[in-house]
Amino acid sequence: MKDSVLIIDDEAELRSLLSRLISLEGYKVQSAEDGKSGLALAQKEDFGVVVTDVRLPDINGIELIHNLKKINPLTEVIVLTAYGTIEDGVRAIKEGAFDYINKVDEDNKIIPVVLRAIEKTKLSYRIVQLEKQVGEKYNFENIIGESKVIKEAVDIAKKVSETDVTVLLTGETGTGKEIFAQSIHYASDRGKHNFVAINCSAFAKDLLESEMFGYVAGAFTGAAKNKKGLFEEAHKGTLFLDEIGELDLSLQAKFLRVLETNNFIKEGDTKPTQVDVRIIAASNRNLEQEVEKGNFRSDLYYRISVMKIEIPSLRERKEDIKQFAEYFVKYYSRKLGAGITKVTPEFFQKLESYDFPGNIRELRNIIERAVILSDGKTLTELSLPKDIVNKINSHPMVSLNLEDVEKNHILSVLEQTNGNKTKAAEILGIGLTTLYRKLQAYGLE
Repeated sequence: MKDSVLIIDDEAELRSLLSRLISLEGYKVQSAEDGKSGLALAQKEDFGVVVTDVRLPDINGIELIHNLKKINPLTEVIVLTAYGTIEDGVRAIKEGAFDYINKVDEDNKIIPVVLRAIEKTKLSYRIVQLEKQVGEKYNFENIIGESKVIKEAVDIAKKVSETDVTVLLTGETGTGKEIFAQSIHYASDRGKHNFVAINCSAFAKDLLESEMFGYVAGAFTGAAKNKKGLFEEAHKGTLFLDEIGELDLSLQAKFLRVLETNNFIKEGDTKPTQVDVRIIAASNRNLEQEVEKGNFRSDLYYRISVMKIEIPSLRERKEDIKQFAEYFVKYYSRKLGAGITKVTPEFFQKLESYDFPGNIRELRNIIERAVILSDGKTLTELSLPKDIVNKINSHPMVSLNLEDVEKNHILSVLEQTNGNKTKAAEILGIGLTTLYRKLQAYGLE
């Protein structure tokens, strides 16, 4: 218990005094007369704070700190001594003691120090709890879907998480690439360190460079103090670069050098900054085509695509739509206080007949709007936004198989691009040769 205190001291009078003082502050207190019995108690209960004499009949207090920390690293240890020396104090702190107090001063110092130690323990437990919650939220078991294509992508990602290789996640916008990146990170050995994400398309070139690499004070007008870049923030952890295809060519060169050398020079600095970062990149563009066009460096592409995972679009996994819809209905019903208790089969059927060009993100928005527009506790097809219903009715797909869905989608994209196959391939996220092959297979060429 993080609010409980253990006192270890061979002086019965001092144990009694400290127990009474700490109990008056509202904390549960137990005591032991030597190190062996103190460690036995610590094995049975998680004490938030241990107050121990540095000199015990059976064990040195410095050694005791080490043993207590092995039992529970979150326990804070306060060392008391009647023979205080600077050397003992330094050794105690090095072993992980919270503080080192002379017994002569215990009346004035011990209670404030114990209170501070308990607050630190509470904070440590809270951090551990939050890390656990984050880890539970972003794990592979929470990736929705039972379709074959999503299970294959998850299986590959699980294997990748056990390594430290660079990963490239590809797929259309809204397919959940960042969720995959977070799941890989938290399942890896780097999971206890930072996961730092940046959308490369959201910043101008100069600003993106500052965000990624940082700068030192005086590097330019307005640089009043040192700024850490995202590479430093992600040290020992993972840096997720979304829409990496938007990187300027000059920035691509600098980024490649960091991947190869694990160091960089901040703007205005003269010495390199060393980092240990895993890179997970993502793009909805076909980077192979971008390489052919001269928009993306081939050496960088091969460096970031050591392991490539294609995240399927929602229309490729239509059997997962109902499961997604049920999840979002529960989420937004709770969040908005709507109290939705029933969803009709027709509601799901309408959704399953739509091709979702915006993928999971679009489905989520549709469900949120449906919950907001609902008049009662039941969602029906009438709860769906009219513009979506109109799109569904104009492109009925209820009885179509996956090949028909793909064929119709390709036709739709070609119509949008006025027959421009290069542009259509880019939107579809496939190679131009793949598009021609599909057109021939479907008798469209």
